Amino acid sequence: MLRIGFDTSPLLPGHPPGVRRVVERSLAALEQRGRVEVLRLTPDSPKGLRSWRQRELPRAVREMELVGIHSFVSAFAWRGPGHRVQTLHEAPWRHGVQENADLRHRFWAWAGARRASAVITPSAATARDLGLTNGRLADRTHVIPWGVGAPFEGEAPPHSMDEVLLGKYHLPDRPLLLCPGAVRAKKNLRATLEGLAHLKQAGALPVQLVVTGPDTADLRSNLGLVQRLGLTRHVSTPGEISDADLAGLMRLSCAVAVLSTSEGFGLPVLEAMACGTPAIVPAGGALEEVGGTHAIVVDPSDAGSVGQAIVRALETREELRSALTEQASRFTWDSTAEAIENVWAGFA
Repeated sequence: MLRIGFDTSPLLPGHPPGVRRVVERSLAALEQRGRVEVLRLTPDSPKGLRSWRQRELPRAVREMELVGIHSFVSAFAWRGPGHRVQTLHEAPWRHGVQENADLRHRFWAWAGARRASAVITPSAATARDLGLTNGRLADRTHVIPWGVGAPFEGEAPPHSMDEVLLGKYHLPDRPLLLCPGAVRAKKNLRATLEGLAHLKQAGALPVQLVVTGPDTADLRSNLGLVQRLGLTRHVSTPGEISDADLAGLMRLSCAVAVLSTSEGFGLPVLEAMACGTPAIVPAGGALEEVGGTHAIVVDPSDAGSVGQAIVRALETREELRSALTEQASRFTWDSTAEAIENVWAGFA
């Protein structure tokens, strides 16, 4: 059995919730399958992470006799024994997005991909963005989609009702449009707000927008836009919520809007589909790739396009439910784990 060290530092505070979910669910699936020996390697704190990664991980490879280190992010131990598997989630600088587009991230995307034994990307779109589909890099690049599982399912758990969430979060009994985690500038909440304003100017605003996530400076800036657009009564911000409640809100929503111009995969798109709810996504890129033929595709720079997509979601949500859950059922964490095993088997 291959002994593999997994850098679990992304589980420490400060990392995006999507990355944490990928690490948690992938490792749980790998451990359940039992085909490789999973050694979790975690620093004591986020401080000194670079030093820990460059000093302690090579030492762990030697002392624990590991085949190598699997990194769920772009950074890894540059020197030392064993193989390195790198994960590149996205290339925001290719899309004019500032978050995670600094020189350090660009360095790891370019130089790290040439140093690593293998590179994992969650979508073909990300591999293309990073120039990993041609030449020698293509041979070492593996597109491994992420998965979805409970609580993101088409029906509420036994003996529970999603409608209870309306009272819990003080939401009106009307169709919901959900923007999960849209509290960072890269999530492009502005595009959804302008689509709602377009509908309001046309004479009807049939949905209540629900934006989940912690209070941030970017969210407060967008709430100022909400006020200027006259949408205050039509926008709710319940804050951070549990995965179980997020799944329930997805089932109650007519659509989940994910209009980021830079995403490497888009877990909320997959989670929405697993709940039987259509996703509104930008044309091209990873979000449309994940959503497949049943995604509602828009031009996020065109408020009319976004507004029309909301109306379409209201009209077609029920008839799409079974097709959406079927599409999502093709993405499992077990499949993700199996693909990771296959990458490491290539070094045996």
